[in-house]
Amino acid sequence: MQTVIGIRFKKAGKIYYFDPDGIELTPGGFVIVETSRGQEFGEIVVGPKQVPPADVVQPLKKVVRAASEEDCQKILENRQKEEEAFDAALQKIQEHALDMKLVDVEYTFDRSKVIFYFTADGRVDFRELVKDLATVFRTRIELRQIGVRDEAKMIGGLGPCGRVLCCHTFLGEFEPVSIRMAKDQNLSLNPTKISGVCGRLMCCLRYESDAYEMAKAALQNVQEPGTDVTDHSTP
Repeated sequence: MQTVIGIRFKKAGKIYYFDPDGIELTPGGFVIVETSRGQEFGEIVVGPKQVPPADVVQPLKKVVRAASEEDCQKILENRQKEEEAFDAALQKIQEHALDMKLVDVEYTFDRSKVIFYFTADGRVDFRELVKDLATVFRTRIELRQIGVRDEAKMIGGLGPCGRVLCCHTFLGEFEPVSIRMAKDQNLSLNPTKISGVCGRLMCCLRYESDAYEMAKAALQNVQEPGTDVTDHSTP
């Protein structure tokens, strides 16, 4: 068995396993870990536990250290810089007259890269924009096109139920949702009634889908009333 802790880097983001490396850590705390993007600041959402080696993606990266007050202050400074970068990028997008919608901006913990998330109907030639942004921020620039579901997850909002969007609060990953799930639950197939704010089928259609499938399978196996079960085979 392998000892791991679960780290989340974004609200309602995916949980990644890391090796605590003998450091005493508890859920709710913050750590600095080594990732493919360099060192990152994350929150401990799963305390140290034993998992089978098959559940771990090797090589398992180790926790660098528990986050200090200086690390937390740096994150607050990064958040402020992200707001400033968002406004600056909006201006540059307008100057280049690009058909794209800026959704979010993210600084890596060590500020070695700035990631700009955007949506667009098609392919966008943003090469000149990247050059301008690199001149402004003097660091590595990445523009990442995302889908409408990811946009809703980042921005948040209220669903038809009146609650904050599931994807913005607790859904770590999107699971496939089909129109068949709505049919099985005998719901209205009116797109406006079964679509979320992102315009796609609501994620909550999947919540009861498995229960409906199990119930249907059980009903099919039940003997129908009035069926003749007498054995008419020749003696």
